[in-house]
Amino acid sequence: MSTATSTLPPVFVSHGSPMTALEPGAAGAFWQRMGQALVAAFGRPKAVLAVSAHSLTREPVLLAAPRHEAVYDFGGFPDALYRLRYDAAGAPALAERAQALLAQAGIAAHKLPEGGLDHGIWTPLRSIFPQADVPVLPLAYVPSQSPAQQFALGQALAPLAAEGVWVLGTGSITHNLRLLGRFNGAPRGDDAEIPESAAFRDWMRARAATRDWAALLDYRTQAPHAALMHPTDEHLLPWYVAAGAGGRETAPLRLHDSVTFGALGMDAYAFGPQAERLAQALAA
Repeated sequence: MSTATSTLPPVFVSHGSPMTALEPGAAGAFWQRMGQALVAAFGRPKAVLAVSAHSLTREPVLLAAPRHEAVYDFGGFPDALYRLRYDAAGAPALAERAQALLAQAGIAAHKLPEGGLDHGIWTPLRSIFPQADVPVLPLAYVPSQSPAQQFALGQALAPLAAEGVWVLGTGSITHNLRLLGRFNGAPRGDDAEIPESAAFRDWMRARAATRDWAALLDYRTQAPHAALMHPTDEHLLPWYVAAGAGGRETAPLRLHDSVTFGALGMDAYAFGPQAERLAQALAA
């Protein structure tokens, strides 16, 4: 099995509802293609460092268990969803390396011998690496910190991309669950997108394409309908961690865009100088 031999592009995915694990839809099909394209273009990552909107702490925490299982951090879904498994190796050695890099940047991070993959991690990974054959290191982050601070967190981890580690941010490009199905009653996956969601997603894509970091880091003031699309911004902040790992010099590249339930954006972005290479591999 070949492993990554060149710098891997950090990626952000919108993980959507846990039901994506049972009903993959357009985003799930994209995740599967992306996993194949990533391995074809770069080799299999030595590990995934995952930053999820559902692993939140008061200070950064690296979950350095030698083994992980899926955590069912949701309720009210069909029994079949709770029977799905994703058992993956952990990455204790990577946790030490990541902790050291963060310390060099002045960011104190804890390392705990605990495990578990929240649904923001295992739902997409189940499609990206269905054999669960890539070790995973979850990094829980601080949701009260600003986009600029999340970007700095990613910058500190940037050297990992050249060491065969794939930095994966997972959240949602738009995330206001109260809007789902607001026009049709019970939300349906094929509900038409509401204009506010489209405007926000288009703004993110346009600002990313021009590397307008000042606007992106100040999205809450400058983006249209920002507070409506993100009443709290923990689902968007992993975007900035992945962006920081990719750096400022290359424009973030949207790899996928789709919407479920009318207001839950499923966009995915790649960052850094190898983002275009991943996009080309996806198009091949």
